[in-house]
Amino acid sequence: MLLKSLSELNGTSGAENLVRNFLRQTIEPFVDIINTDKMGNLIGIKNDSLSGPKVMLSAHMDELALMIIDITGEGFLKFRPVGGIDAQILVSKPVQINNSYMGVIGAKAIHLQKHTEGQNPLSCDQLYIDIGAKSKEDASSKVKLGDYAYFTTVFEPFGDGLYKGKALEGRVGCAILAELLQNDYDFPLIAGFTVQEKVGLRGAKVAAHHLAPDFAIVLEAIVADDMSDCAEEGWITELGKGPVCSFMDRSTLYSSKLIQWVTGVARQNGIPLQFPRGSGSGNDAGSIHISKVGIPTISLSVPCRYIHSFASVISEKDYQACYDLVNALLKELPNIFEGSSINFAKEDKF
Repeated sequence: MLLKSLSELNGTSGAENLVRNFLRQTIEPFVDIINTDKMGNLIGIKNDSLSGPKVMLSAHMDELALMIIDITGEGFLKFRPVGGIDAQILVSKPVQINNSYMGVIGAKAIHLQKHTEGQNPLSCDQLYIDIGAKSKEDASSKVKLGDYAYFTTVFEPFGDGLYKGKALEGRVGCAILAELLQNDYDFPLIAGFTVQEKVGLRGAKVAAHHLAPDFAIVLEAIVADDMSDCAEEGWITELGKGPVCSFMDRSTLYSSKLIQWVTGVARQNGIPLQFPRGSGSGNDAGSIHISKVGIPTISLSVPCRYIHSFASVISEKDYQACYDLVNALLKELPNIFEGSSINFAKEDKF
């Protein structure tokens, strides 16, 4: 399964090479042009010789990880997160370094903590990675400063049509995009598998500026908080209710006409669609939509529980519905373009 393979690959911001190499092999038979830009983005172009609007689908390859920043005299590894990780979830989790050395994230045992220490959440400064080394010299022979530690979660189905795995926030978009490239469309289609989204939407900024598409769709996962101990209005999104079309987030205010168009296409094709109950964090759309003279952009996401953690959960139905919706939108796109501009005047419902 494509999503399983992508989920289990390791590739954080600035070190996406394993993911990029896998995706390159996956999409190469379905594109006319494929290259890696100077930033590290993987770019595939389908139907390069066709006229019509240039449409970009964007999905980020990078995932959360831990960077080794120090080795103690006892051989323990100190680290800093790459991307937004809640330190409270890290204690006792297994990690893998350099795709070979296993470790466990440790902290002072609760039996040894002072009363005041036990009342406060642990920070990364209080944590370390134990790789079984006997000394700093022993650890330094296996690991060097700047190496990355990754979660070791196995991707697998469970429950009623659910999947759990790591790195799903970005890799669901990568998998959907790779599958869409196997279809036929009547315009130039650009696949942008971007880097360094977790640390500031950096890859998308470079890719969008260079490629200058006429329209863009960002694909990823979005937070779902549909648990019983949360009030429903705070759930943001729900598993099993379909893909999510964002109104706004911390980096983008999306066009109301584009949202209406997405809603209409979803309704016409019987595809469930939901909207987030909150603005949430930003994604690559924040860089893409303000590139050059501006690029009309929408964001479509798969709801994801426990996002930014070592094990996230999505629904198979939501994943499939997101793929179906993007495919339907791409089939419909030629009807709303005049030259290289979106024209909604053709659509009576607008």
